[in-house]
Amino acid sequence: MHVKILDERVVSRAKARGIDVLVYAPHFVRLPDIRARAERFSDDDLLVVPAREVFTGSWRDRKHLLAVGLDDPVPDFISLDGALDEFARQEAATLVPHPELLTVSLTLDDIHQHRDAIHAVETYNAKAFSRHNRRGREIARETSLPGFGSSYAHLRGSIGEAWTEFDRDIDSEADLVDALRNGDERHVMRRSGLSHTLRGAVEFAHLGYENSWGKVDRLLLSGMEPTHPNHIAYDGAFDDVSVY
Repeated sequence: MHVKILDERVVSRAKARGIDVLVYAPHFVRLPDIRARAERFSDDDLLVVPAREVFTGSWRDRKHLLAVGLDDPVPDFISLDGALDEFARQEAATLVPHPELLTVSLTLDDIHQHRDAIHAVETYNAKAFSRHNRRGREIARETSLPGFGSSYAHLRGSIGEAWTEFDRDIDSEADLVDALRNGDERHVMRRSGLSHTLRGAVEFAHLGYENSWGKVDRLLLSGMEPTHPNHIAYDGAFDDVSVY
């Protein structure tokens, strides 16, 4: 939990690294398309679970949430409360990726405020620096929330750099949602050494492109992109919580 890319090379690398389940949550892609691609690349050796990392708030003040187990699409750029309410309505597992990382994350105060609506906090992200992961572990302890680990792979080479091991079988999307929502026992694992450090640094450098205002202004604020709340696909369902 979780990756941004999915193709034959990603699947091959995941299997080589001993991964049984990939949570696939690309940015700015609607849930039906994510689900279709996840099904295409799932087989008896690797389960790919569709998910959405939703950008709540405006582009300048956004807080990411990862939802696993959604049945209905949820757009980006809606209020934090609006996203949490929708995830709860759908009985999805609501996770906090990279807490307090730069300007794209929930803070400790946010998590305390919405503690009852959140099921886990990321305590290791292969893309983050040591101080960020240390802060994630502190936040998990202070809020008494379970942790999870993620490669957060935007690049193929990062697949399998970090993962979460559950003390139960995860054979379906429903199994994973149940394990997350119920706080089942798990262990956050990661690789180590110079190669791991370098891959993390390359991933972090990729943030510069990913978070380019010009890129997002061009792609999203026209109101016609797939996960913009004004897109016709949402039929006005999120107008009351849209921030644009």
